[in-house]
Amino acid sequence: MKKVLTLIIIILFQHIIAAQEQPNIIILFADDAGYADFGFQGSTEMKTPNLDKLAQQGVTFTQGYVTDATCGPSRAGLITGKYQQRFGYEEINVPGYMSENSKFLADDMGLPLDQVTIADYLKTLGYKTAMYGKWHLGDADRFHPTKRGFDEFYGFRGGARSYFGYEEASSAHHDTKMERGFGNFEEPQRYVTDALADEAIAFMRKNKKNPFFIYLAFNAVHTPMEATEEDMNAFPDLTGKRKELAAMTLALDRACGKVLNKLKELGLDKNTIVVFSNDNGGPTDKNASLNLPLSGTKSNHLEGGIRVPFVMRWPKTIKKGSQYNYPISTLDLLPTFYVAAGGNSHDLTDVDGVDLIPYLQGTNKSRPHQTLFWKKEVRLAFREDDWKLIRFADRPAELYDLSTDIGEQTDLATTHPERVKSMFKKMFEWESTLDRPLWMLKRSFENYDIERMDRYRSPELIKNEIPSLLKD
Repeated sequence: MKKVLTLIIIILFQHIIAAQEQPNIIILFADDAGYADFGFQGSTEMKTPNLDKLAQQGVTFTQGYVTDATCGPSRAGLITGKYQQRFGYEEINVPGYMSENSKFLADDMGLPLDQVTIADYLKTLGYKTAMYGKWHLGDADRFHPTKRGFDEFYGFRGGARSYFGYEEASSAHHDTKMERGFGNFEEPQRYVTDALADEAIAFMRKNKKNPFFIYLAFNAVHTPMEATEEDMNAFPDLTGKRKELAAMTLALDRACGKVLNKLKELGLDKNTIVVFSNDNGGPTDKNASLNLPLSGTKSNHLEGGIRVPFVMRWPKTIKKGSQYNYPISTLDLLPTFYVAAGGNSHDLTDVDGVDLIPYLQGTNKSRPHQTLFWKKEVRLAFREDDWKLIRFADRPAELYDLSTDIGEQTDLATTHPERVKSMFKKMFEWESTLDRPLWMLKRSFENYDIERMDRYRSPELIKNEIPSLLKD
């Protein structure tokens, strides 16, 4: 009997040690933020002391990419570690805006059930999992976060909502209502950005002795432009949408700071992987965000639509205050987390991302990705090393050398015809492996995306736009 008890104690002790060695994992994910709108990205207008400190404590990726220039597909790529076009999630899913010829419409547009999520993978390794905030991966019950690997959820199923609780929640569209768990609709009593941080903190307290994963997907700073009066008053020198954006960004930074401070208070900060990033480029015309020195905005394949602020901190593993300059992607988060949590990389036979840790530690000095792709209907961008070829719907393809031209102002297509031809072939080879889109927007929105791209086609055009952003 004593031997049995001793064996049980040893097994339990080994389990506790293993659990303690597994890092906690937190994704702090912003929505529609501008590339230039954080202190660690060079902004002198925005006040982001907590995120600036996070950047100083970890690694900043100068070429961090998302998988799409709009939020739904971008999140599908992040959460699966796969190009979302491979399983038909090519277009954003917004009920009421879609072509009636789509295979799926309304609530039926969502992350296919045969796709495995980050949360699914981490649960197999003993993690407690939670998702807070904006889901946007399907409104139907079968797509719900609690059915996609998450133990807890407080947020909304759709793509945008008010930052204040609805007084008449019954009249709101069901995918904008705040929901606790599954089917329990509960409007917040405070500003949503702050409320989401409080939920994450409560989960951390409850699971401080277990390895946990939190996907904290803020809807800040997506429209509607809504801020508290107190946060607005912190920017007396700004006006218009830019002032509102600054106030909303301040609230976002405060919420992230509360989570980071609680980690330290609980003694969990040294062995917690924290990632801060954003779902796509800022939509300058909608929320006054700035993507300088990049050209372009949300919804197009210029760098301003797909290159985002990107920070990772893991004190026991990543050198603080470092900078990583090769291209990486949100595709890489799933394999990085899974391997860090003790999983075997050979289990991940169907993902497109890579484990970033060997690259960050310098044991692998090559590029994590020789190629990266972005596709929306006929529009497609292909990056091969530092060369980027963009295929448009309404004009000839353009070629840029991003090592010397991150603003994409000097088209080299006519001077490198053989490279264009070679890249076109590779682009088509990749495209031929994809599923057809499961749903598509109405054609008129394709025109809108092109018009928006042209409006913000150069850094100079964007700078000329700034005075109007301060008036609106």
